Amino acid sequence: MEIHKEILAAFPGLSVAEGDVGPLSIQEKSPPLEALKDEIVCSVRERYTLEQVKDEPLFRAYRDFFWRVGVDPTRTRPASEALVRRILAKKMLPTINTAVDAYNLASIRTGIPIAAFDADTLGGELSMRFAEEGEEFLGIGMARPAVLHKNQVILTDDDEIVAVYPYRDSDATKITLATTMVHIVACGVPKVEREKVHSAYELAVAYLREYASGTR
Repeated sequence: MEIHKEILAAFPGLSVAEGDVGPLSIQEKSPPLEALKDEIVCSVRERYTLEQVKDEPLFRAYRDFFWRVGVDPTRTRPASEALVRRILAKKMLPTINTAVDAYNLASIRTGIPIAAFDADTLGGELSMRFAEEGEEFLGIGMARPAVLHKNQVILTDDDEIVAVYPYRDSDATKITLATTMVHIVACGVPKVEREKVHSAYELAVAYLREYASGTR
């Protein structure tokens, strides 16, 4: 990924880990993945309380980044924190498909937000840059495009914006049951060690291969 120099100047220490995973055979759900989900839910409830989450240094780093790019993290949570909070509030984790559920579990276990795209829908290599004032972005689950501001950090391919970093991926590149190759991006921010970002990427890859390859 090309990270524009303006991003690195504004956010020293920011890092990503990315790569393609496949071929996959994605299903709606699988019993082994559901068993892993139960295991991770139990471990989260043993590790955190709702009152503690906002003060965890890892989640605090992402909250600080959100404030700096004009996103209120008390309204729009970092993806990993949002999933952890859902578990602690005793709500069901979303069941999307075996690929999305697998990398979400890697995100929960590591605390690192993970973006993912259908690799066959991407037009070339990804770049990270600041948005231009007024650019529009249609994310997964959005009824209408959001109008972006200059301080927001985005990922683009050669054709379009594919994510607002590091919390919303594009509807046009989302992973479906027809996806066979997934492009994973583990999303780091300042004060998050590069090694943690890489470990989250490796865990997401391992979960995708084990639970979304159609072999289990």
